[in-house]
Amino acid sequence: MARPAATPPAAAGKTGATPPAQGRGKPERSGRLSADDWAQAALDLIAEQGVAAVAVEPLARRLGVTKGSFYWHFPSREALLQAALDRWESVEQEAVFGALERVPDPRERLRALFQMVAHEYQSHVIYSALLKALDHPVVQPVIDRVSKRRLDYLAASFRQTGLGREDALHRARLTYAAYVGFLQLNLQLHQARMPQEEFEAYVEHLSRTLVPA
Repeated sequence: MARPAATPPAAAGKTGATPPAQGRGKPERSGRLSADDWAQAALDLIAEQGVAAVAVEPLARRLGVTKGSFYWHFPSREALLQAALDRWESVEQEAVFGALERVPDPRERLRALFQMVAHEYQSHVIYSALLKALDHPVVQPVIDRVSKRRLDYLAASFRQTGLGREDALHRARLTYAAYVGFLQLNLQLHQARMPQEEFEAYVEHLSRTLVPA
């Protein structure tokens, strides 16, 4: 249910951010980068080009540092990838589920979730990229955890609206399938961007259809 992109994903950071120029090095930084800086840069690259694009040298050029900065924090590319995905998982969990904890009514919470999921762009692009790299041993466990957490949260919220256990689980799976399917249509099959008004109507339709009255 993420807002479809006008072009294949290339945003680094928040929606609308300008991606770094490709193929040009940056001036050497004077300050030392943190491990989080490297992890975020890796996430930005995953959003733009996929998991396979994560490598030390291009990231060092992007950040304007030498490879020595990388090895100060990480012993290997896999360690960086693990840190990047841990960061994505943690930030995504806090940004979405943390904010929704303040909404006591389960129906309003689900509607708020639909709106948040529809407009938080980069996280969806990263998730879509990870779905294409499930054969990677670092990626698979993260996707398993994130998917289970999301489905459990949806099922629990639907239970709180009064649905029985089985019906709540079915509704949770249907909701998650709508999310993943929409990502596939827009980020992998590159369907034309929906006009804003049409997209908002689509999200509202999903909310009315899936959230019990």
